[in-house]
Amino acid sequence: MDEPRAPYDPMPHGPAEVGVGPWEGPLPLGPEYDEVLLREGDRRNVVDRYRYWRMDAIIADLDTRRHDFHVAIENWQHDFNIGTVVRSANAFLAAEVHIVGNRRWNRRGAMVTDRYQHVRHHPDAAALAAYLNDQGVALFGIDNLPGSVPLETITLPRKVCLLFGQEGPGLSDGAREACDATFSIAQFGSTRSINASAAAAIAMHTWIRTHADLDQAWRG
Repeated sequence: MDEPRAPYDPMPHGPAEVGVGPWEGPLPLGPEYDEVLLREGDRRNVVDRYRYWRMDAIIADLDTRRHDFHVAIENWQHDFNIGTVVRSANAFLAAEVHIVGNRRWNRRGAMVTDRYQHVRHHPDAAALAAYLNDQGVALFGIDNLPGSVPLETITLPRKVCLLFGQEGPGLSDGAREACDATFSIAQFGSTRSINASAAAAIAMHTWIRTHADLDQAWRG
């Protein structure tokens, strides 16, 4: 018999509605609860811990546990991958996400997870590097460039920002100059590169495997 799916799982083969309906029984006490959600139900794509919580209460709770890594992606072509990178950054609980270049970015792939994530804008990679330097955070570019060190051979520092370029052209010249170092992801097939959002997820999980407290991970 198949295991029951988590109530926040939005896969199309599951229930028609995501989430939970109105609260049944005595109402819970606590400032984190949203009266409207308790009354009408919570259909958001959030883990069970945050069912019926106000958005600001969820963000405040996440802020007590955020990891020390940052994620940055260049935004020169309104790349649809940016939203997916933000969604992965939320899943892995990045400290901040940085958008470099155009201020407006394609949020579709974020699936509203940007509401729970701290997102900063920087006009260029030099400005990003200056901000991170003030925070004591190293800036590592991830791109299959000549001279890049294989990501699989290093241990990422705890305080690091992982910078990704646009789908296709990769890191811009300015980004390469701003990085403390660049690293590549090993590939074995015929394509020259992998999807930018996939590369970001791989790099973030590399940090997770080294530094995260896995006992704190959600178990759906």
